[in-house]
Amino acid sequence: MVLTSKKRLGDILVESGLLTPEDILKTLETKQADQKLGDALIQNGLITETQLIEALEAQLGVPHVNLYKFPIDRSLVTVLSEEEAKQKEIIPIKKESNRLTVAMADPLDLFTIEELRMMTGFEIEPVIATKEEIRRTISKVYESDSTLNELMSQVAKDNKDTGETVDNDSPIAKLANRILFNAIDQRASDIHIDPHENRVTVRYRIDGDLKTDRELPKDMQNMLTARIKIMSNLNITENRLPQDGRVKLTVEGHPIDLRVSTIPTVHGEKIVLRVLDLQNTVHDPQKIGLTPENLKTFIRFIEKPNGIVLITGPTGSGKTSTLYSALNHLNKEEVNIITIEDPVEIHLDGINQIQVNPKIGLTFASGLRSILRQDPNIIMIGEIRDTETADIAIRASLTGHLVLSTIHTNDSVSTITRLLDMKVEPFLIATSLTGVIAQRLIRTVCRDCSEYEAATDREKEIFAARGLTLDKVKRGKGCRSCNMTGYRGRIAIHEMLSVDSEIRRLIMDHEHANRIRDYLTQKKMKYLIDDGFLKVLNGMTTTEEVIRVVTGAETL
Repeated sequence: MVLTSKKRLGDILVESGLLTPEDILKTLETKQADQKLGDALIQNGLITETQLIEALEAQLGVPHVNLYKFPIDRSLVTVLSEEEAKQKEIIPIKKESNRLTVAMADPLDLFTIEELRMMTGFEIEPVIATKEEIRRTISKVYESDSTLNELMSQVAKDNKDTGETVDNDSPIAKLANRILFNAIDQRASDIHIDPHENRVTVRYRIDGDLKTDRELPKDMQNMLTARIKIMSNLNITENRLPQDGRVKLTVEGHPIDLRVSTIPTVHGEKIVLRVLDLQNTVHDPQKIGLTPENLKTFIRFIEKPNGIVLITGPTGSGKTSTLYSALNHLNKEEVNIITIEDPVEIHLDGINQIQVNPKIGLTFASGLRSILRQDPNIIMIGEIRDTETADIAIRASLTGHLVLSTIHTNDSVSTITRLLDMKVEPFLIATSLTGVIAQRLIRTVCRDCSEYEAATDREKEIFAARGLTLDKVKRGKGCRSCNMTGYRGRIAIHEMLSVDSEIRRLIMDHEHANRIRDYLTQKKMKYLIDDGFLKVLNGMTTTEEVIRVVTGAETL
């Protein structure tokens, strides 16, 4: 079957009832010039890729294929190179007489279909598959055992020769690239390369959980470590001390930054790579999961001309993304914004960013002193770690500057206790602190396999204790999109502590944190668990997930 007429995607989605004409027009106005409409709609969260495919299947009569279960003819890899397959987002999967079946992310791409017909001489039978399925299948089909066999023979020939690690076409370079690209395809936030006594394990952190991707022979460890060190400009001869580096990549046309950290263990160097997808970085406070009420409070915090605003939470809770969204909101020609970070994760146009370098004496505290001589309006400090930095930051906020920073505590109220523990004077905290935002990341229900079901009695009791009524809960059944977990993606939950005159009085009087909590409860402040439960009511996540993240309990 060859499509002979091109029906517009927007019309198909409107006819299927998934979107309104207004949704299509708004997306067309805001999408990037070279971005396809379907990609923009998915990126904006208006539809999922599976919903897009189902609409195309129903309207165009083009069948949908599950590539995970399809018996793909691997001999067809000669039809297209791996680079062409990735660029066009297609993969040939079956050949019958003069007909070639091709899985495509965009079956409306008549130009590619005609190009394939001219190039191969076959009649092209398009079928639809998700981009993620196509990317993973391309990696699996084009990745043969020859790469590993070639590498093993090289290791056997000369285990100590690291010349191969410099060659971009060497087997070890291809293996390293495969590990990186697979992680990006699977939306991993971190890559762990763990050395063991007899093997090396590669694990990806996806939606907060680590999953093993593959195990490699121990003989590959030194070459793989050397290759990643060369990519990130680290010292390959130093294996006794921790090192930090950075790799910049371009994958499918958009930039990816990798923060690389190595640390020596008893079985060799462990490597962790933090994946920063610069295209998907949140630059808008309205897109970080804030409820309308919390968004209003957040904007009020950061639009004050002076004072200090702190964002708190454990490592990996999205604090830096929230800070960057605030800076992007405040970034205007008439203000001078300077940041000091360790490391500078994302480069922001129009903002002066400083990288901490303790080796030459450039610490948060020393850098902050110099920043105050640069006529700043807004200062962002990556993290308040010690008394000296806290003291300078607070005094800067008292002299007409807006200071934004992060701090590690369990909740918003504990931040006040932490500052007191740092020996910051209570009167300084009381007069400078504008607000504290506590934050966590929770997994969201997979939109492709989610269904509403009746809430359990235990869930109803838990919600009733917080003054909420719960009748039904949306849960994912598990599908190929979410790797059978029922969850896909994460969203933030927040807790907003606004420092008013009563809290200032309690701080000045050295009152215990529990006294402050009692006052906030009387004011009906929404804690992390309350914000999480609101997202359960909105069908974004589950009760179990909120309780797991906020309290650490695995069961209700």
